[in-house]
Amino acid sequence: MNESGHLRVLLADDQPLLRMGFRLILEGEDGLEVVGEASDGAEAVRQVGHLDPDVVLMDVRMPTLDGIEATRAITSSGSRARIIILTTFDLDEYAFAGLQAGASAFLLKDVAPAELVQAVRVVASGDAVVAPRVTQRLLETYVRGAEPVSALNGPAEASPPATAPAPRDPLLEDLTPRETEMLEAMSEGLSNAEIAHRYFLSEATVKTHVRRILTKLHLRDRVQAVVYAYETGLVTPSNPDY
Repeated sequence: MNESGHLRVLLADDQPLLRMGFRLILEGEDGLEVVGEASDGAEAVRQVGHLDPDVVLMDVRMPTLDGIEATRAITSSGSRARIIILTTFDLDEYAFAGLQAGASAFLLKDVAPAELVQAVRVVASGDAVVAPRVTQRLLETYVRGAEPVSALNGPAEASPPATAPAPRDPLLEDLTPRETEMLEAMSEGLSNAEIAHRYFLSEATVKTHVRRILTKLHLRDRVQAVVYAYETGLVTPSNPDY
């Protein structure tokens, strides 16, 4: 966010008309500013380093460097930018790969204007996720035995069959029993308000627990906490055919 209090957004998509449409939508809203555009993943990585945006709208399918690898490069660089992956289908292996790479959310490319604006604001805040139950369904579909997707020409080398449970991360031992409950509830796709209602807590208390969980597990935001819970086996898919 710049000195004027505006959220700074970078658009990364190889279709100029789509970038133009997103720009018109976002710049029509108070407090949002499109600070740059990129037509491929490599350019997106460079622009993030130069422009320091708050949020990046990242298309998956781009030349030179795809959106998944660009997301991985940006998040591993230590950038504070939050990334929203743009996909065609909600249950999409590339959306899943984007979350694994460090994206904070994903949106369908035909998203309604109001939903796009809300998503940018929500992801920038770091307090919630976009469509948490869709995120949960995506993880349940792909997290167990899925082939890693590192490029858009097809899956990478197949991972070994998921016959054994994932090893328990020692960092989980740093969580209190209540924080473990909070993480499990987050992984169900519950909002802070729903978690507060379930455990008879205030939303402020839930937010405090969430912040502590993210700090202890060294995670960027709550979407990454949900991905972490599935990948470490703390939460297992309730219905793989959902």
